[in-house]
Amino acid sequence: MFEKKYSMTQEENVFWAKRNLVDYIWKSANLEGIGVTFPETQTIVEGISVQGKSIDDINSIVQLKHGWQMVFGTIDAPLDLDSIKKLHLIIGRTSSVPVQNKVEEAISSILSSDREWTERALDLMLYLTKSQLFYDGNKRIAMLAANKLLIQHGCGVLSVSQDRLEKFFTLLVSYYEDDTRAEELKEFLYNECLDGFKSMK
Repeated sequence: MFEKKYSMTQEENVFWAKRNLVDYIWKSANLEGIGVTFPETQTIVEGISVQGKSIDDINSIVQLKHGWQMVFGTIDAPLDLDSIKKLHLIIGRTSSVPVQNKVEEAISSILSSDREWTERALDLMLYLTKSQLFYDGNKRIAMLAANKLLIQHGCGVLSVSQDRLEKFFTLLVSYYEDDTRAEELKEFLYNECLDGFKSMK
């Protein structure tokens, strides 16, 4: 059901992500309730301060930029709990991974499944978002980790646009309350939040 949607090489996927980086950072910020416009995000990413924005909001944008830089800089490295924790050190300000062995097993199970890489990335995002491994930044980290997996295998980039936020949060809350709603959330992410070029269809 969640077959590969795009036919890009890793190099092409990295190029696509870098080309649209400000947009992805802006969407991730909005996902976490950080009220910035696209032009403000672009200004902050370029290293210029924006009047009227809190230090915390500006830092969150800068941290997302550094998180993406880490994804690009380690694109050939395997994704595991240690790399996800390192990503959190850049994006978040706290760290707490309960029952580490259980988390490692769950991540390993997702990554080694026989599902297509697009679906594995979606499964990873859902697991990391719901598990709340850290005290803050879980959605940002889940999205970045999923995107690293997608980009590694030329499967596109996952991001939630402003006009889809309400639907995303509705489906996410339903999934938090009932694991059987996972497929509905994955369908939404696959159909409405995954972009790239060289479509398989």
